[in-house]
Amino acid sequence: MKTPKITTHLWFDKQALAAAEYYVSVFPESKINSVQVIKDTPSGDCDIVSFNLSGNPFMAISAGPLFKFNEAISFIINCDTQEEIDFYWSKLSAVPEAEQCGWCKDKYGVSWQVVPSAMNEMMNQNDPEKTARVTKAFLQMKKFDIAELKKAAEGN
Repeated sequence: MKTPKITTHLWFDKQALAAAEYYVSVFPESKINSVQVIKDTPSGDCDIVSFNLSGNPFMAISAGPLFKFNEAISFIINCDTQEEIDFYWSKLSAVPEAEQCGWCKDKYGVSWQVVPSAMNEMMNQNDPEKTARVTKAFLQMKKFDIAELKKAAEGN
């Protein structure tokens, strides 16, 4: 198997394996590839987990509380339907005070953007009025509502 050019790497205190198991249960076509345990590191036993989420390579490490996740890094989930948005939101949003404009934070502190696949089309840069209407609509939302965004795009 060819090594991917870019792999996302996530640093956890002690939850790398639990997080990877959770994420592969949420996303279709996902799996854990390998788990390696390194004993007696400065932060204790260290799990290194290789996994794929919907075909995208990830690694996770349990290496102590040196780093914390923040909103500077997030993962975008493009959703074709409201049902998809609702599904991912229900699985991943665990910090209600972090919810805004399609962003949510999961129980491990990782930030996700759950957005309609049609968002780029709705934010058509050739129509500043349309873009302004859609922006005004989504700034009021926590979880995106595709029907409301489409109404705004259409000027209703």
